[in-house]
Amino acid sequence: MKIDRLIGILSVLLQRNKVTSAELAEIFEVSRRTILRDIETINLSGIPIIAEQGQGGGISIMDGYKIDRTLLSSEDMHAILSGLKSLDSISGTNRYRQLMEKLSADDCTTVNVDNHIIIDLSSWDKSAIADKIELIKQAMEKRKTITFRYFSPNGESERKIEPYHLIFQWSAWYVWGYCTERKDYRMFKLNRMTELSLTNEKFTDRNVPEFICDKLRHTKGEVKATVKFTNSVKWRIIDEFGVGFLNDNADGTIIMNLTWSDKQSFFSYILSFCSDAEIIEPLELRQEFSEFLKKIQVQYET
Repeated sequence: MKIDRLIGILSVLLQRNKVTSAELAEIFEVSRRTILRDIETINLSGIPIIAEQGQGGGISIMDGYKIDRTLLSSEDMHAILSGLKSLDSISGTNRYRQLMEKLSADDCTTVNVDNHIIIDLSSWDKSAIADKIELIKQAMEKRKTITFRYFSPNGESERKIEPYHLIFQWSAWYVWGYCTERKDYRMFKLNRMTELSLTNEKFTDRNVPEFICDKLRHTKGEVKATVKFTNSVKWRIIDEFGVGFLNDNADGTIIMNLTWSDKQSFFSYILSFCSDAEIIEPLELRQEFSEFLKKIQVQYET
């Protein structure tokens, strides 16, 4: 992929004062013309690259530019390589490790210094997720729509979307894009998708809004509620929402204003806390939850 190569070229330039286009072409197994086009792309992105002709010439980052040339050569480099290494856990290949070896340039030991860090992004159904990710990546690169059957609390549905982002969030993989059925941008969990296929239908880029990670999960949810949690589940609140969302009462309980996509999944979430969560407002929703619990009780009494 071109983006992999651009990252690699920039890394080499940050670690070495000067390198020839022929050397870069050999490292990344492409033509010199491709390398020169990549250099132009890097220049257009705002990083000034200069190329000197003749003996002793080569490609380098402009002297005095604010990027520190050691930026990717020590701890930061190791962190980036660890992140790339983790991507192999969902790709099912050594593709990213091969990229790591190219990124490390002259220092081959860089690849092995982070063996004490293990990042596994794969799900239990590793092979299925890896296949879905690869297909969605192809769709984004080729600007083609994808179709799939989706399972949600509201039932099953056939969907077609223009994919724009693959997202690893809340310990799961999602695809975010424009849903042609809902005429809006939606996020879909890969684990809930079946019969995923790439169509021949091309799409043109829209004026795509910025994707924003929402810690409260649902920015356009249908359910809004105030919930009180006991102090015994404070660890879970911190784990799922972060410290910034805590609102402690004097008695140690925690009050949170939650927004959720639908009542069914919201009730299931509250139920997962057993007696450590209580819906305070609105009263109508509190009553509905009470009826929901009674139905469960009746089911076990018969």
